[in-house]
Amino acid sequence: MKIATWNVNSLKVRLQHVLDWLALNQPDVLCLQETKLQDENFPIEEIAAAGYQTIYSGQKTYNGVALLSKQPGFEIVSGIPDLDDAQKRVLGAVYGDVRVICVYVPNGQHVTSEKYQYKLKWLAALRDWMRDMLAKHQKLVLLGDFNIAPEECDVHDPKLWEGQVLFSVPEREAFREVLELGLTDSFRLFEQAEKSFTWWDYRMMAFRRNMGLRIDHILLSGDLAKTCTACVIDKATRRLERPSDHAPVMVELGI
Repeated sequence: MKIATWNVNSLKVRLQHVLDWLALNQPDVLCLQETKLQDENFPIEEIAAAGYQTIYSGQKTYNGVALLSKQPGFEIVSGIPDLDDAQKRVLGAVYGDVRVICVYVPNGQHVTSEKYQYKLKWLAALRDWMRDMLAKHQKLVLLGDFNIAPEECDVHDPKLWEGQVLFSVPEREAFREVLELGLTDSFRLFEQAEKSFTWWDYRMMAFRRNMGLRIDHILLSGDLAKTCTACVIDKATRRLERPSDHAPVMVELGI
């Protein structure tokens, strides 16, 4: 089973990239973030023509998440229960016996901002919800754009980013608390090339200079981590014309 995540930074702009990527990689489930589309504008027909079913939760201009899958998803959840949040950042479904939860964690803007406090509150709510979900689902995948680089090796210049949003200690601790519930960072199950990143700023020729961060993650429950045979970042998409600033990440599970 192949499961992938990709922050497309506007599905309207990047639709053909997504369709081409689906055709080439054939994931069973692809989770998208930052679709930036209202539900009535979601490209259902184009994606169906590619052989994929869709579940989506969107809003105009900002945020938006979607699940594209070869098989139908059931037990759909949208949003974190008990968290009063109008932003469309969470979408989940069950495929077979695997619970898949796609998240777009708030960016936080700056460590001194209200948006940063919102991010920490949001992450605490996610942690509490994941504790309940893991008690119900032995096979669970939590994936998406976390807007957190967990370790120094996930940042091109840790000294430069020290104390900054995406790499601040409270954010990294919040990420660690989610892992400690019984989840595994699938990328670190395997030997990976140094300076492996998933996001590069559009400015300062950041991609060409590999000035990136690894902030897109696929976290696996214990049962699924045992079956994981690969986790890869597809940097090729970042070289396309008008690319997303994020690259897709995909795991292969032996189920």
